[in-house]
Amino acid sequence: MENIAKEAGPSFENDRQRPGPWPPGIMPFFSKMDHDPRELKSWAKRTGFNSTFSAETTVSSLIHEGAEDAAPPPPTRRDAEFDLEKGIGRDRGNGAVSMVDMDHILGQRSAGAEINPLKDPDPVGLKDVGRRHEKEKKRSGVDIDVGLKEVRLEGNDLSMRAKDEVIKGGRSGNGEAVAAIAPGNGEPKEEDLEIDFFGDSPDPHNSAPFNSGLTCDLLENQGFGRLVLYGIQQYLSLIGSLVFIPLIMVPTMGGTDGETANVISTVLLISGITTIVHSFFGTRLPLVQGSSFVYLAAALVIANSSEYRNLSENKFRHIMRELQGAIIVGSIFQTILGYSGLMSLILRLINPVVVAPTIAAVGLSFFSYGFPQAGSCIGISIPLILLILIFTLYLRKISIFGHHMFLIYAVPASLAIVWAYAFFLTAGGAYKHNGCSSNIPSSNILSDTCRKHALTMKRCRTDVSVALNTASWIRIPYPCQWGMPTFSFRTSIIMTIVSVVTSVDSIGSYHATSVFISLRPPTPGVVSRGIGLEGLSGILAGLWGTGTGSTTLTENMHTLQSTKMASRKALAVGAVFLIICSFVGKLCAVLASIPLALAAAVLCFTWSLIVALGLSTMGYTQTASSRNTLIVGFTLFISLSVPAYFQQYPQDSVLVLPSYLVPYAAASEGPINTGSEGLNYALNSLLSLNMVVALLVAFILDNTVPGSRRERGAYIWSSSGIFETDPSSLAPYLLPEKVGCLFRWAKWVGS
Repeated sequence: MENIAKEAGPSFENDRQRPGPWPPGIMPFFSKMDHDPRELKSWAKRTGFNSTFSAETTVSSLIHEGAEDAAPPPPTRRDAEFDLEKGIGRDRGNGAVSMVDMDHILGQRSAGAEINPLKDPDPVGLKDVGRRHEKEKKRSGVDIDVGLKEVRLEGNDLSMRAKDEVIKGGRSGNGEAVAAIAPGNGEPKEEDLEIDFFGDSPDPHNSAPFNSGLTCDLLENQGFGRLVLYGIQQYLSLIGSLVFIPLIMVPTMGGTDGETANVISTVLLISGITTIVHSFFGTRLPLVQGSSFVYLAAALVIANSSEYRNLSENKFRHIMRELQGAIIVGSIFQTILGYSGLMSLILRLINPVVVAPTIAAVGLSFFSYGFPQAGSCIGISIPLILLILIFTLYLRKISIFGHHMFLIYAVPASLAIVWAYAFFLTAGGAYKHNGCSSNIPSSNILSDTCRKHALTMKRCRTDVSVALNTASWIRIPYPCQWGMPTFSFRTSIIMTIVSVVTSVDSIGSYHATSVFISLRPPTPGVVSRGIGLEGLSGILAGLWGTGTGSTTLTENMHTLQSTKMASRKALAVGAVFLIICSFVGKLCAVLASIPLALAAAVLCFTWSLIVALGLSTMGYTQTASSRNTLIVGFTLFISLSVPAYFQQYPQDSVLVLPSYLVPYAAASEGPINTGSEGLNYALNSLLSLNMVVALLVAFILDNTVPGSRRERGAYIWSSSGIFETDPSSLAPYLLPEKVGCLFRWAKWVGS
């Protein structure tokens, strides 16, 4: 070691006198040797861990030394601009950023680092150090390679270059290795050398921190047959989210069974089209677009307004046209929010602590509807809930032909089994009462006995719906099929705010999906592009008349984890299948004839899944932080309590509305009175929506209560430095070359 120190320079001579092993080792996170290094890197990415030790040495990190919350320095030259698409500052000068990329865990050379060449080929004798250190390696049992392309350190007199050579570093007792280079006066500085826990891969499509065990990667093509199978499988597992919103909304709006089937057909068509468009022109992540439960809550509030409550003629069409106009206005605002670049600014204020309670509040907002509807026929709803839980929890690890069939097809398989069971009960006369008919409205039933059993007959029998008899075999949904949209100020405000909530929901889905399929988190520019395209998709939904806007389905995250299928092509093939199904009127009529008790039972599982997925977003933060737990806990409580305060005012609605719809009738009789009827309606409506209150409270608290970026989980969500050091990581998000030029206008230039 003394010979090595003399050869290397004074820094080694000084450090030789320090106690302990040399080179100094970094203690591992785990004392055992049986952990997977890839899991460690996965943990670092999920939690947003940003160590001060990293193998990325850049000009900015050397000159601008600051706290972890410090923002990156602005560009100093006029030709440096912010590219919204890439999310990085492009420098067209000669002072390119340099980096040393070292994977301290795997001990491998990273090909993602391109460093500028220097004049001095070997100022400190690194080659001799590498050769002479072979003897030390044999003594200590160390074999750790740290690849160095070229190093340039500004602000110091020392420049060094080690090309195609290897520095042998020390290893601690547990096998964790480290290497250090001493700049300037030879003293190694902690802030000058950082360890990259992500370990960039040479493959731009596999630059992931861990292997999630996907059966089909994002860009993988396993043949047309498998793509069809995977695509259909993806949408079958989401049938509850795609189909059951019209089953709730249309009867509330006074629609018939035939109109329910037509709305289902329209939803399937728009979902297929927007999913394909999003796969090619949005974030390009394998995410299904469809009707959102955020829009469902707002639609129920509008549908239960006092002006529509007692309509008897064309009630469905009046409400649908009002919803269409409001959705179009809100979606236009969302489009501007995305493509103007404003979303990239808002992203700085939206962290996992904001996203988690907002998404969870979406599922919690329907607690008054879920089981009260399912409990109207417990003979079939309870078995369905239990069967879904058995499939998803107790049988989830059982593999059939290499696939976890019970987990993947839990909802459609359980629904088919219990639906068949309900059919035999209906045919056997279990829900038949002498002299009573389920087709007679409850208000026209004179017999007290029949009135008592009317609700059970409608919710339990499988032959109640007449949609199958009246539907045509082929039906093609078309724009403005319910009439021209109507626009009003009060409903437009509601849908505009709701579009912001859905954007926050989608942001959480984007980041969670990127981590699961082993991609770098999307840049602010990619997120803005996805939000902008969701706005365009919402405009299509408003024109065609789905009753709800189009956004990324949160439940899609559970589908990805269950199916392990992330192929972009498979998703597009499945979307084509969905479009074809939307043209088959009889098929949509069959879906419309599902007993409402069964639909509510499935939604009890779906809404609880949304709550779980929302809270799982806290995994990006320091979940043990009292700051975070207090913010999330208080937000969830207030998101339930404040709407309950607004919902207690429409006392006269109990006589007109079913009890499960009373919480959505606060728009007309709420406590706010500003003198403007339209503003009163909008404010009372918004503050009666759980997810709106959750977003407002969490946003204010997270951005005003002090907390570090690591604590808040802001490092992974907002950092674009990884794309600056490894631009190839952005490749999976890039638009196709032939259409990328069409979106060049969607950039925001600033410092």
